[in-house]
Amino acid sequence: MGLIGGELGYRLLNRLCPTGDTGYMTGDAYRNKSKLLTMLGASLVDRLQGKVVIDFGCGPGAEAIDMAGFGARRVIGVDINEKWLTTAREAAEKAGVGDRVVFCTTPTEPADLIVSLDSFEHFEDPAAILRVMAAYLRRGGEALVSFGPTWYHPLGGHKFSVFPWAHLVFTEDALLRWRKNFYPRQTARKVTDCGLNKMTVRRFERLVANSPFRFADFEARPISRLRRFATPITREFVTSVVICRLVLRASEQSTAA
Repeated sequence: MGLIGGELGYRLLNRLCPTGDTGYMTGDAYRNKSKLLTMLGASLVDRLQGKVVIDFGCGPGAEAIDMAGFGARRVIGVDINEKWLTTAREAAEKAGVGDRVVFCTTPTEPADLIVSLDSFEHFEDPAAILRVMAAYLRRGGEALVSFGPTWYHPLGGHKFSVFPWAHLVFTEDALLRWRKNFYPRQTARKVTDCGLNKMTVRRFERLVANSPFRFADFEARPISRLRRFATPITREFVTSVVICRLVLRASEQSTAA
């Protein structure tokens, strides 16, 4: 990864972004909107009605709370970050859905539906996550997954993308040295140590092909301004988000809860 490294790369990064704030990934795209409906469509409301739902990678709980408001019978927010879970519990109580929304690291009951938003580009072992998700589903259950930007997206480096595709232009050593200015306790040796797994569209397709799931629906949604350039050849570079519906393979249905 990257062509520009060493002292030159480090100095350029400091010149281009001396504060560490790239100005990207602000979440403004969802301001005054439901992120759930924006990403997964209005049909999600019908899928939620009366269901037990797991919000996998729930973070501070906003989407789990929305799902309860959209008609889910029970929502289980799952995350490994205890600080976020505490914040989510407080938010659920404040929203008046604390009786129907719980937050935990491991669910104690199977779900009819799993929803995962903006997580698959961050999981350290996404193949293992797919197996875990399959184990949490009832027979006939399904998973709705949306994530992005993918690795070759112009901003696929997230906070490393000081300009479009910067994470592909600079070497990992230069990027990590620059990042250490703002995270002095950083011990990362690779970009993947910073919460990015370099997920590409093709890699996700391979992961699902080797998982207990199969695709029922799949969309590699193009960046709106680059839609006219979207072809099978350019897909990795112009995909904004991956949106898909996963169902258990027939061989897995017999072992589902």
